[in-house]
Amino acid sequence: MTSKHSDIRLDGFWGIFPARTHPYITVMRLDRPIGWWLLLLPGWWSILAGASSWQSALVMMLLFLIGAIAMRGAGCVINDLWDRDIDQKVARTSGRPLASGALSMGQAFMLLICLGIIGLIILLQLPLKAWLMGVLALPFVATYPLFKRFTYWPQAMLGLTFSWGVLLGHVAITDSWPSSAVLLLYVGAVFWVIGYDTIYAIQDMADDKLSGVKSSALALEGHISQAVACLYSLSLACLYFGLWEIYGASAWLFGFGAMALHLCWQVTQISETDTARALRLFQSNRNAGLLLTAGLLAEFFV
Repeated sequence: MTSKHSDIRLDGFWGIFPARTHPYITVMRLDRPIGWWLLLLPGWWSILAGASSWQSALVMMLLFLIGAIAMRGAGCVINDLWDRDIDQKVARTSGRPLASGALSMGQAFMLLICLGIIGLIILLQLPLKAWLMGVLALPFVATYPLFKRFTYWPQAMLGLTFSWGVLLGHVAITDSWPSSAVLLLYVGAVFWVIGYDTIYAIQDMADDKLSGVKSSALALEGHISQAVACLYSLSLACLYFGLWEIYGASAWLFGFGAMALHLCWQVTQISETDTARALRLFQSNRNAGLLLTAGLLAEFFV
């Protein structure tokens, strides 16, 4: 299923599924895994930083993988329910299932319930404290799509939401409340998300001006590279001090250094007029997060 005016390109693996399933696949963005990767990685960081063994870490990381795919899908459904009228006015999003009418609101709500059940099943595998931490995230998940309507910083709310895995991952693997070091990791992840989602928002600047949608890219227009550099610097500083408090000088520094170099490279590549490049840079943050993950995983083998 390909629309000439949208960002939907359902081909390859997902294209072999029956046509009636395509609206469900696309509304959950299953064909674009970058979203669940970016939701998952902060949780993996805190799991690895808090686990007593690599075996227990891998079991928890698998649970978080399933949960991230389900919850990212649920977040996308909620986003499209809130934004279906706006999406119709934006060329890149006008072909989305709810905006185009390929999926009804009733069908979307039923899908949302199913995804919620999957998330609940995963949550029930975790300690009681993690249940509470998971429930506390729900208001962020439900409301962050609204912020683009009245503030130029919806990316900040997205950062608070997408970084929640840091807090949940720590509680899940340790059954204890977040320490000051973990809170630093959370804040670092928040700044990282704001930075990369500002790059992502470059794609929609022209349409957002016409539709009245607000974004950090519009607020920072003309200075996006400098602003993202500041956001990434704040992110790296928080991550560094948080991980130093946990490990001191150790193997994680190699992964951290590689991530830092990658983020520096991103900043040098930002163009406010090249939307295709903005998408590629945004997507490359999966690699940036995996570099830090590799460094944290190496702690178990040195």
